[in-house]
Amino acid sequence: MACAGILFHSSRLIISRGLQKVHHRLQGRRMISCIDPSIGLADEQKEFQKVAFDFAAAEMAPNMAEWDQQEIFPVETMRKAAQLGFGGIYVQPDVGGSGLSRLDTSIIFEALSTGCTSTTAYISIHNMCAWMIDRFGSEEQRHRYCPKLCTMEKFASYCLTEPGSGSDAASLLTTAKRDGDHYVLSGSKAFISGGGEADVYVVMCRTGVKGSKGISCVVVEKGTPGLSFGKKEKKVGWNSQPTRAVVFEDCAIPLTNRIGEEGQGFNIAMHGLNGGRINIASCSLGAAYASILLARDHLKVRKQFGEPLSSSQVV
Repeated sequence: MACAGILFHSSRLIISRGLQKVHHRLQGRRMISCIDPSIGLADEQKEFQKVAFDFAAAEMAPNMAEWDQQEIFPVETMRKAAQLGFGGIYVQPDVGGSGLSRLDTSIIFEALSTGCTSTTAYISIHNMCAWMIDRFGSEEQRHRYCPKLCTMEKFASYCLTEPGSGSDAASLLTTAKRDGDHYVLSGSKAFISGGGEADVYVVMCRTGVKGSKGISCVVVEKGTPGLSFGKKEKKVGWNSQPTRAVVFEDCAIPLTNRIGEEGQGFNIAMHGLNGGRINIASCSLGAAYASILLARDHLKVRKQFGEPLSSSQVV
């Protein structure tokens, strides 16, 4: 209940900031309206919001169309973002993270999304994976994976959805059977953001009985024998992040790659998604804010009947 309360409170803050319309005033037949995303933020939050806005404007927005049209996964740009602390925003500092709050994270993703929503959405998934390892992994796992994820030297993908299990995630069929000191994975995951490009795959698999209590969470590294990828999905947008099936065919990993205890995977997956959903909502708000700014600028230059559209009170 405490977690739900925090999420509800965070959601209200995010939505209220994104939707507040301020400084309305009439000037004759002209209405001037703007949305200020910094309303209600502390000074420190305004500072890293500005850093994210500036990075989005300088490094992402000028390249967004090319990334989408040519289906480019902008590795170097994301690594530049990681240099600003955006590779592990809510990961603990002792393993290279920025140690910020979930609200701080939402502010950053909202600002970055004004430059490229698709790329920011992938960065948010990467952050979620890094946090899951940081929060539920052992000290050895935290120090093995998180530092390179926080610098984005390595990229991460979240593997839950399967061809036959989407919203009903507890019915997943990918299995991980013990064989000595290894698990052997068999099955496939569908629509995985970063699939084929990421280095670290946080995978939910069945190690026990049917239902949620039989699911465990493991890490599978790119290059592991038996790990392969489907063809890149054709999408109408969000092409700066590749989407592929992730396939496990007798894919053996050490037992030490399990995050948490056996049977704890579904709980870990849901904890990740609780924050991940807010991250994606923040990306959507950033896209909406950027759209409003583009529409505003268009109204200033587009003329009809001899005057800019912005002169019309109706508009």
